[in-house]
Amino acid sequence: MTARCHPPTLPRRAVLAGGAALIGGVAHAVEAVDLLLVLAVDVSRSIDAEEAQLQRQGYQQALTDREVVAAIAGGALGAIALAYVEWAGFTYQRLVIPWTRIGSQADASGWAATLAQSPRESMAWTSISGALIYSHRVLGDCPFEAARRVIDVSGDGVNNNGPPPETERDQLVAEGVTINGLPIINDRPNFGMDPRPGLEEYYRDSVIGGPRAFLIVADDFAAFGAAIKRKLIQEIAAIHPSVRAG
Repeated sequence: MTARCHPPTLPRRAVLAGGAALIGGVAHAVEAVDLLLVLAVDVSRSIDAEEAQLQRQGYQQALTDREVVAAIAGGALGAIALAYVEWAGFTYQRLVIPWTRIGSQADASGWAATLAQSPRESMAWTSISGALIYSHRVLGDCPFEAARRVIDVSGDGVNNNGPPPETERDQLVAEGVTINGLPIINDRPNFGMDPRPGLEEYYRDSVIGGPRAFLIVADDFAAFGAAIKRKLIQEIAAIHPSVRAG
């Protein structure tokens, strides 16, 4: 069954039978893609400037990689839709790049250039629950439809602000959304505190869920680019072995 994300309500807009919308009195079909993917990226202050640069470069390089573009082109419809979200504490999330159709190398390169030019902010605390709630809303506002909906959560810490993530995770899973995880093992002390152990197990138990859910662990920020490439290929191709990248 194909899941649809309905776009925000606008004047003179209605959803018609057969997946068409009425805009200004003219019927337009809602565009279908193979996958709706929200990239939800941790920008809490446990991630320093150098790590943040490696993180963004990892997404830019992964999406433009020929293997990733080939995986996109190999889908039934040959395109995915992508939204890029940054998050920190429970009250801080922002949509950095709105829903964008990626169906070619040129599309991927344009998306990567937009990310490179987008200013980055860093905020206190880590709220995976807030990231999931916000990503849920982003999915609800997308102008595409797809058989698969995925939220890809990457970060270097456990939830330490706002409610625990399991409740929102379970709600998303009940709606057929898959949540995958990319925990980053950050070996640098932050604010005088050593990194908390058990991040992989925490993501496995409390974050990921849904059809074909999986996680890939990046052993440090230098390994992030390789991890996100593997992860994107697996998400696009709908395969699900857990992998450690290091």
